Amino acid sequence: MTKLQFQRHRRLRANATMRSMVKETYLHKEDLIYPIFVIEGENIKNEVQSMPGVFQFSLDNLEAEVDEVVALGIPAVILFGLPAEKDAVGTGAFHDHGIVQEATRLIKTRHPELLVIADTCLCEFTDHGHCGLIEGDQILNDPSLDVLARTAISQAKAGADIIAPSNMMDGFVTAIRAGLDEAGFEHIPIMSYAVKYASSYYGPFRDAADGAPQFGDRKSYQMDPANRLEAFREAESDIEEGADFLIVKPALSYLDIIRDMKNNYPLPLVAYNVSGEYAMIKAAAINGWIEEKKVVLETLLGMKRAGSDLIITYHAKDVARWLEEK
Repeated sequence: MTKLQFQRHRRLRANATMRSMVKETYLHKEDLIYPIFVIEGENIKNEVQSMPGVFQFSLDNLEAEVDEVVALGIPAVILFGLPAEKDAVGTGAFHDHGIVQEATRLIKTRHPELLVIADTCLCEFTDHGHCGLIEGDQILNDPSLDVLARTAISQAKAGADIIAPSNMMDGFVTAIRAGLDEAGFEHIPIMSYAVKYASSYYGPFRDAADGAPQFGDRKSYQMDPANRLEAFREAESDIEEGADFLIVKPALSYLDIIRDMKNNYPLPLVAYNVSGEYAMIKAAAINGWIEEKKVVLETLLGMKRAGSDLIITYHAKDVARWLEEK
């Protein structure tokens, strides 16, 4: 046995202190962005059936939720809106007193230090559930850009700190950047859903945001899960058009794409830990099949290790508590 030659890798794993000293990747509260669903009406706090622990909040119940987010040290929220009425052009998305705009004003008045990110899309506000305007069964690209720019401007006027367009229309970043700049919001950054796949992991979100398409699907504008090189083309276009952050969505099945983006582009990179990923962990935890805390922390750490700088996650409040315990 004295002639065996091999590396002693276990020397650096000998005890907790040693492992801590050589740890390569960290998850911090400052990495977290918490999604919040806001709904028109009063005295509403509806739990999303497919997303235990996630709720739709009317404005009168939003204050307590935001107070908790701030107390936990989470630095940012991203808002999704559910209007009382929908129409073909998604008027509620760009109305000055739309639900996202009013929620933004409330949050910035109560907690001006909390970053408010406004999701900029039409699917929650259109009666057909698509992310752009339609003609027959066709989703129109260029006419949708004007509405999206108008939505972004209204969100910025309401006090949004960051605009996060998720619609996947070609040219959406350049249209929104031009609209914001012309309206005097040159300082507002764009967190682009640059790499967004047509994923089956979005199912629970459609329950939460009431945004399922009423016909067809979104495969003509969201990306094919089979494609890797397409992600480079999408990201490069958005960077050229003025994006300040890049989002990869979903995260868990696309860690290779997150690493590709990190290796090739200098912008801050955001992983979206989507509703289906959240729901799977929650369901397994409720049934006692996994240890929720350990699995969630390992999952998000994997997203950080893959290259993400920030993570949009429905686990954010729990994670903030768990990190504080450490």
